[in-house]
Amino acid sequence: MAMKTQTEVFRGFGQTGETTAQTAVECRFGEVETVLSAHASVALVGAEAGNGEVRFSGKAYFSVVYEDAEKRVCRAEKGVEFSARAQDEKIFPAVTPRVYLSVENVSVRREGASVYVTALVGADVALYGEQTFEYLAGGDLILKREPVSVLCAHLASGSTEAEDEFETELVGDVLMHAETVAVTDATCSAGVLRAEGEVSLNVLALKGENALVSFERLVPFTAELACEGAETGNRADVRVSVERAVLRAEPDEERGNCKIFAELTLNIDGCVYEEVVLDGVTDAFSPDCRVKLTYGGGEARGAGDVIRATERVAGRAALSGEVNFSDTLQAVTLQRAEANLVSDGEGKRVEGVAMATLLVLGADGSHRGVEMSLPFSVPVQTEEDCRVSVLACGTSARQRQEGEIDAEATLRLCLTEERRLSVRLVSAAEEGEKIERSQSAVSVYVPRAGDGLWELSKSLGKPPEEVSASNPDLEFPIREGQRVVVYRKKEIS
Repeated sequence: MAMKTQTEVFRGFGQTGETTAQTAVECRFGEVETVLSAHASVALVGAEAGNGEVRFSGKAYFSVVYEDAEKRVCRAEKGVEFSARAQDEKIFPAVTPRVYLSVENVSVRREGASVYVTALVGADVALYGEQTFEYLAGGDLILKREPVSVLCAHLASGSTEAEDEFETELVGDVLMHAETVAVTDATCSAGVLRAEGEVSLNVLALKGENALVSFERLVPFTAELACEGAETGNRADVRVSVERAVLRAEPDEERGNCKIFAELTLNIDGCVYEEVVLDGVTDAFSPDCRVKLTYGGGEARGAGDVIRATERVAGRAALSGEVNFSDTLQAVTLQRAEANLVSDGEGKRVEGVAMATLLVLGADGSHRGVEMSLPFSVPVQTEEDCRVSVLACGTSARQRQEGEIDAEATLRLCLTEERRLSVRLVSAAEEGEKIERSQSAVSVYVPRAGDGLWELSKSLGKPPEEVSASNPDLEFPIREGQRVVVYRKKEIS
């Protein structure tokens, strides 16, 4: 009689892969003299998966602060639409892509009377789709059942508004602003994903006729997204981007101050990871015949613990141009940071560089922009691979020695551990040759030291409960020199 088996099929939704892409987006500014500072931001418009690629489109917003021929400080802004693609052979139309855009670098070049600003746009693409695998559930076999965890993903997205109003010294015009987002907390409860964080708002303004001044604000925000898989205890990964930022300055010359109003529109992409536990079969055997097992399953990805830290870093900054005592340091703008997680003999560290643009007024009355960078290395307590995000704020610069700039910055670090669960279950069993068993009523077996109950049962071809009942004094794992007694029932005809 043929051996019978029963199987079940698991169907879930989860992260199936990831890929990256880069594209250069360029914008032309005419009749611009000396560029002091250039900034670019990006917003995603849409994304869709095809065969072997994800096609996405977005908008890039460019702004430059420059000095004209009369040494007046001016500003210019433009927007550019772009499209690009990320390629990977694992991508197919049924995949759901999540595309996260960032500006990795901004460069400026002059060609004739025009200035070209180029933004190198990076895209991190997370791929989600159905996860399906078949696994053994029962039949004419002795089964080793173990709980096996599978991560299922629940996607949620939405938007929220954040506003801020603050007073500054009297300024005439907002020249440039830049925003960086940090998520400080993400929690799940009763179908709701709640995200909290803050936006670092950097403002460069014109004071008087030709002086520059910079301001910084941390604008808090809270957003709640409906999500089917959001339950207390579930982990979540949230990314927030600024879709739109509108700043307005209202000077009050009588009081000698200015009110600045900021209106921010934030896009929130969240993913909640639910741990589903299966009663899976990880091994099986037959007391009557040899069995060839086939295994199936896959790897599930998700978010683990989140590590947050705040560090103040200081040191000698590297400069892109010369600065001396005849210069006046007027403003620090476009503060930002980039970092990676690295391992050394002493553990893991976050290493990166904090950057900003230093705006300087020369002795001849002309402005110039000097890029400064401050490297840092911060130890962190984690054993896992992590996605690192860092927000730089409170950046300052001082010239204590001629030609040298001492810089300080506050870093808000967020490390999201990457959780991976491998699923390996028996998916099929094929009957092989018959096993000839001993016909004696009692036999003594010498097991291998270190074997557990399952390994011993499989070697004897007996169910674990029968082996335990026959040898109640056995201790596992097996010690060297232990003996196992096997009893066999005899049929009397």
